[in-house]
Amino acid sequence: MVGIKRTDLPPTAAIKFFGAGTAACFADLVTFPLDTAKVRLQIQGESTAASGSAVVKYRGVFGTIATMVRTEGARSLYNGLVAGLQRQMSFASVRIGLYDSMKQFYNRGSENANIVTRLMAGCTTGAMAVAFAQPTDVVKVRFQAQVCQSDGLKRYNGTMDAYRTIARDEGVRGLWKGCMPNITRNAIVNCAELVTYDIIKELILKYDLMTGMKPTNPMLLLWLFVCSCCLIHMPSLDNLPCHFTAAFGAGFCTTIVASPVDVVKTRFMNSTAGQYSSALNCALTMLTKEGPKAFYKGFVPSFLRLGSWNIVMFVSYEQIKRGLTRMHSSWESPF
Repeated sequence: MVGIKRTDLPPTAAIKFFGAGTAACFADLVTFPLDTAKVRLQIQGESTAASGSAVVKYRGVFGTIATMVRTEGARSLYNGLVAGLQRQMSFASVRIGLYDSMKQFYNRGSENANIVTRLMAGCTTGAMAVAFAQPTDVVKVRFQAQVCQSDGLKRYNGTMDAYRTIARDEGVRGLWKGCMPNITRNAIVNCAELVTYDIIKELILKYDLMTGMKPTNPMLLLWLFVCSCCLIHMPSLDNLPCHFTAAFGAGFCTTIVASPVDVVKTRFMNSTAGQYSSALNCALTMLTKEGPKAFYKGFVPSFLRLGSWNIVMFVSYEQIKRGLTRMHSSWESPF
């Protein structure tokens, strides 16, 4: 370790695990209304098809948000937030925090991972995360989809009540409803998101593509202010503009690739018992009754949500990793 500065030490697996969960929770707090709007738009075709009505309640991202605030109150935008934070703390910690460790595992300890190794690592951590945290995802979707009835009754009265009710009415397997389509979705999402971010960031650093660039976006300026207040050191290239650009590209690619699976996952997890025999049956029903365009319902809120979520999450994650690594190295080597 001679000649290596304390600030150059790589973050440990524990730091990445905790940092990923924390950053994902912060990103969820910022983007949750967009996610709720996405869910409402995704299930809208399902409810109109079931009732035979052609009335469209929600129109567009901001129209959906405005309608929800007007008819259900502003708090409805954060329905399922507790389950969402539980999901991110357990889910993102695994799929993002263990990604680098899984790359090294498949690459036998080498840091130079090719595209196949990265894809395998993304698929593995994505599947592991779903198998572990699926109940939190089911409850989150149910809360986001529920609309208060005319008599004031709701499908679930609270997060713990939702877990208990689903387990009682649908069995413990109900908490893992849609697990297979979710594994498929998150294998795709993880590969598109993490591998794209990894590659874009690597190319920017390798070819000095952003050397001398000054961040002018207000969001980046805000992050620079926060980081400067926290005394977080940023190298000349591996900095906020680099993280911002890589995260934006990752969010766009992920939305394009994952939207069809995401819509099927949302419909299937929100469905009542016996409505669909399987995730494949759900997809075929959508295709026959609503057409191919149904698979991209809620695309704009999906992109707004995933794009902004990726930016907030990856920028936060990079800074949390750097800050915790500095603290960890200071504790181990005070002199």
